[in-house]
Amino acid sequence: MSNTTVGRKRPLVFLTGATGYVGGRLLRLLEESGCLIRCVARQPEFLRQCVGAHTEVVAGDVLEKNSLHGVMANVHTVYYLIHSMGSSGDFEEKDRQAAINLGEAARAAGVRRIIYLGGLGDSDADLSPHLRSRQEVGQILRASGVQIVELRASIVIGSGSLSFEMIRALVERLPVMVMPLWVAIKAQPIAIDDLLQYLFDSLTIQVAGHTVYEIGGVNQVSYGELMHEYARQRGLRRVMIPVPVLTPRLSSLWLGLVTPLYSRVGRKLINSIRHPTVVQDTTALETFDIEPKGVRDAIAGALRNEERSFAETRWSDALSSTGDRPNWHGVRFGNRLLDSRSAQVDLPAETAFRAVQCLGGETGWYYGNWLWRLRGLLDLLVGGVGMRRGRKDPNMLRVGDVVDWWRVVAFEPGRRVRFEAEMKLPGRAWLEFEITGDQKTATIHQTAIFDPIGLAGLLYWYVTYPLHHFLFDGMLRGIAHAAGTTKASMVTVSG
Repeated sequence: MSNTTVGRKRPLVFLTGATGYVGGRLLRLLEESGCLIRCVARQPEFLRQCVGAHTEVVAGDVLEKNSLHGVMANVHTVYYLIHSMGSSGDFEEKDRQAAINLGEAARAAGVRRIIYLGGLGDSDADLSPHLRSRQEVGQILRASGVQIVELRASIVIGSGSLSFEMIRALVERLPVMVMPLWVAIKAQPIAIDDLLQYLFDSLTIQVAGHTVYEIGGVNQVSYGELMHEYARQRGLRRVMIPVPVLTPRLSSLWLGLVTPLYSRVGRKLINSIRHPTVVQDTTALETFDIEPKGVRDAIAGALRNEERSFAETRWSDALSSTGDRPNWHGVRFGNRLLDSRSAQVDLPAETAFRAVQCLGGETGWYYGNWLWRLRGLLDLLVGGVGMRRGRKDPNMLRVGDVVDWWRVVAFEPGRRVRFEAEMKLPGRAWLEFEITGDQKTATIHQTAIFDPIGLAGLLYWYVTYPLHHFLFDGMLRGIAHAAGTTKASMVTVSG
């Protein structure tokens, strides 16, 4: 059924997991289609900031049975996109209880269909706790009596997905990797865009009774092959040495040292890798009008979508939405590392922007100019552009303009400018300034962004970070001071 038809019927969709990776992306797709949506969240005040004007957000917790009373009134379809794998304690019991609670509440409310995202794996095998729990949840939901459309998937390839980010972290950080035997076990990854399309089309697909669809991309590959392909697309040379030791448990402990951010969930995930997760029943290909991507296109799409999202991001909005902290140092955005700072000035926003617009060239960078010149000299010595290019106009900027070793890649007069570095670096770097405020008070947002390539890039960021900390902090204070002494379009700064 087309998006237009869905919009005309406007079924009320109940979305769980809207704050998660898959749920958050599905939310946008449903909103664009014109569906009426009701999201449930334990902390609805945070989710309300992220939804469209016509999307309803209600308080509820699938682990608290009483909180689900009444929240599914008039709901036609429920999306069940939650699991407890990232929590502490017995996640299987939590998943079990959550499925029971939601199934009972859905039946009581007269829900017509539940769409559940589960996991691939041979149900006759001795599955890991994670895969076993995913399939048990499907069984519990079917026992509720509500019609279930269960989609079983393997690795999801997309910027921000757990599996993809673990692959990224390992390949980016380790020039040499030991590869246990279980890394050769096959999976059938699916691109996030294809997964979302399956979920969306499950709203209107005609089925009788409960149905399980196994979905995946074109290729059956191992984690090792995924790492090779990611390294190829990122231009990284990686040595992967197969070894007959390193059990999943030992490997999970090692993963916790290399990628501590994913240690809790990663250990449970690694225990599942020893089981093949491939499509055995191809009914989904015959039922859905979807042509899944292969691994190469899926990874390329993930990197490309990340690039587009990065280009469209306004850092003042993105960082402030994560909490009430004005300055962030070492925050990650995908593979990128951020250093974001802000300063308030009792001046009109337009006046504050003039100081930013005059950066570089004869004006300099408002702090530690001799260090900037030294860095430019070092860049020249290794064949880079250095700072000899200066800038064409001391007061005006346009997209494409050169400013010392930077180039203007985004410019909104009076509000925002983003520079991209053209010096020799083990990665890519940007420097962005955005001014928000009114005619009385303005906030200058300054964000340095670095996309490290491999271990050399990470070492560069962390080795130079103490120096950059002082430079970035001093530059922001210098801009604020320069804006306060601006009398016209020119900014004069000494030192």
